[in-house]
Amino acid sequence: MTAAFLAGVVAGYGVAVPVGAIAILIIGLTARTSLRVGAGAALGVATADGLYALLAVVGGAALAGLIEPVAEPMRWLAAAVLLALAAHTAVTAVRHHRDPARAARPDTGLSTPWRAFAGLLALTMLNPATIVYFAALVLGRQASDGLTVAGEALFVLGAFLASASWQLLIAGSGSLVGRLLTGPRGRLATALVSATVIVALAAATLLGG
Repeated sequence: MTAAFLAGVVAGYGVAVPVGAIAILIIGLTARTSLRVGAGAALGVATADGLYALLAVVGGAALAGLIEPVAEPMRWLAAAVLLALAAHTAVTAVRHHRDPARAARPDTGLSTPWRAFAGLLALTMLNPATIVYFAALVLGRQASDGLTVAGEALFVLGAFLASASWQLLIAGSGSLVGRLLTGPRGRLATALVSATVIVALAAATLLGG
């Protein structure tokens, strides 16, 4: 049982630790808003990782096979969402910089913990490579040491907790960035750098497929 949980922890860190568009989004979002919003985004990512780990345990190779035909459209959709978020981030930051009064008005973006949770959950679920990754690990363990139902549950739990701990650490770093760059120019620079990196990562998503 312990081995299955630890395997899930290792798998969760394996999929969460590489810094990509999601990490940049969480850092930039937390720096511009608050730790609560960043934590909501972090838990959205971790929930998606946990769901994909669960799907991999339940369906394994069958689900991976079903996703393969739609992997390309999902990749394009993920890139489009990233570009839209980058544009929204940059435009909103410039507007707030020019008119500070706008910052006090309701924002239609990922400005609340629940919006951040839902937005990052949806974006992370657009990554078909995640379920392929978890499916390969689960199938390998089933072949080698026969995961039981309880072991599979512990695997999923370990993956979720590992991903959540890492994403929350990223949100915390974004909060630190926000404290260091408290002025209008600092927040504008943070937003524009974040938007630029997200655009580059969206391009890499398309070119890397």
